[in-house]
Amino acid sequence: MRLPVQMICPKKKNKREEQPKKYRTLHLYKSTPEHALLMAGIYIHIPFCRKACHYCNFHFSTRLDELDEMVDAICTELHMRSSELETSIETIYFGGGTPSLLNPSSIEQILNTLHRNFSVHQEAELTLEANPDDINADSSRQWKSMGINRFSIGVQSFLSKHLEWMNRAHTAEQSLRCISTIREAGFENFSIDLIYGSPSQTVEEWVADLNTAIELEVPHLSCYALTVEEKTALHKMIGLGKIPPVQTELQAICFEALMHLAAEHGYHHYEISNLAKPGKESRHNSSYWEGVPYLGCGPAAHSYEGNRRSWNISSNRGYIQSIQEGELPCEWEQLSENDMLNEYVMTALRRFIGIQRNVLEEKWGEQSLRRIEKEIQPFVEQGQVIASASGWQLSTSGKFFADGIAATLFTL
Repeated sequence: MRLPVQMICPKKKNKREEQPKKYRTLHLYKSTPEHALLMAGIYIHIPFCRKACHYCNFHFSTRLDELDEMVDAICTELHMRSSELETSIETIYFGGGTPSLLNPSSIEQILNTLHRNFSVHQEAELTLEANPDDINADSSRQWKSMGINRFSIGVQSFLSKHLEWMNRAHTAEQSLRCISTIREAGFENFSIDLIYGSPSQTVEEWVADLNTAIELEVPHLSCYALTVEEKTALHKMIGLGKIPPVQTELQAICFEALMHLAAEHGYHHYEISNLAKPGKESRHNSSYWEGVPYLGCGPAAHSYEGNRRSWNISSNRGYIQSIQEGELPCEWEQLSENDMLNEYVMTALRRFIGIQRNVLEEKWGEQSLRRIEKEIQPFVEQGQVIASASGWQLSTSGKFFADGIAATLFTL
């Protein structure tokens, strides 16, 4: 993805993070102006949470004593990498972890660093991931005053019993109250996360969660089927028989209910897990799916630059120490044409726009277009894919099998 650059190993590292064997070597990226690329988005990873959710396998820590050091290190990394961007930044996304547990002054410190080192478009989308228990009138007003204009709120459920088994830090009451709080502060552009298909959830309870979101007129929904990741508390509890395993049949029924209710109430199902009222689609996430290059800062943050992907090490202390030594610890992989084609097929099928014939032909040639055309035909005949002059989209029934259909179309 990036033009060739010199990769230098950091001087002092006692432990290696667990990574795929192919990319275990730790590298340092030295950025220079001649290697600058057009990038539209910046992702900031804040790797801290008050509690560990039982299902989560993202990189985070519940030790909050390194918060200030981490913010300083992220600001330093942004300065170190300022020469990588030569265009106006269209989106900034604070993810995690739980960015909202930072003191608003720390968010402002990072934003000030961004504005000093990059050209941020005056109408850029600035999203802050937030948990309901962190949202109050004072913090909301402060976030708005410093330029945050969109929230992604980790509600997960409006029912107490589900929040309790997930080990969430907030209550059902806070899930409801936070939405009115941000609206009173002047925010109308926000999303909430909801999880369906958990072992203890019934279809009726899932529909109740959806109806609550609809009644609250939430403009954007990110709805995820619960997945059981290895090395999580959920995985261990299921293995010990303390919680029943996830039922894929139940998840399919929940997904069908989601599609039905969303369509009935005017939500655009623009990506498999994301639904929005017109004009409220996530600009930042859409840029990921469209293959727009982006810069990721903070431990475990990923960057994508066309034909190359890189990621910082997943160690808070290791990341801080490297940045303090003036070194950027990252690993990278060079993407082949087949890698990029497969990624396009996967992300395009998950989106409303689908796979576009002209994109296939322009980027990968007529031979790839003809291959996809041939291999996707059985899914068209089964009614899982809709063919048109411009390309192919998943049908309603096909959305249940999106990843499987995409995998069948991959070039190995």
